[in-house]
Amino acid sequence: MRIRKNVSASNSGEIEQLAKTADALAHPVRVKIFRYILACNSERKPVRNKDVVAAFPFAQATISQHMNKLIIGGLVEARPEGASVYYYANIGMIGRHIQQLRTFDPEASDIASLHRNLP
Repeated sequence: MRIRKNVSASNSGEIEQLAKTADALAHPVRVKIFRYILACNSERKPVRNKDVVAAFPFAQATISQHMNKLIIGGLVEARPEGASVYYYANIGMIGRHIQQLRTFDPEASDIASLHRNLP
C-alpha cells in the first residue's frame, strides 16, 4: 500500500521543473553538451549553435533537439544578440535541482546517499 502525500499547488511548479531538468539530464549527449557549454562559459568563450555542432559528431538538427531539451529543462539559457543566439549554462539550476532532490530525503547530504536509500 502506498501512502500518498497531498502535493500542494505551490509544490507542483517545483515538481514540474524537477521533471524537466531530470529529462534534460537523462541523455548522455545532453550532459556532454551541457558540460561543453559550461566549460566554454567558464573560459569566457562565446557559444553559438554552430560551435556546438562543430564540437560534436551529430547533425545540426540533432544538436538543436538536444539544445531545446536543455533550454526547457532550465540548464541552458539562449540569448539572441544580433543575428546569433548565444548559449549560457545555468549553474543555479543544477543547485536547485540537487536541492529539490534532497527534499525526497532531507537527511541526505549528497546524491550518493539518495541513491543508496532507493528501494
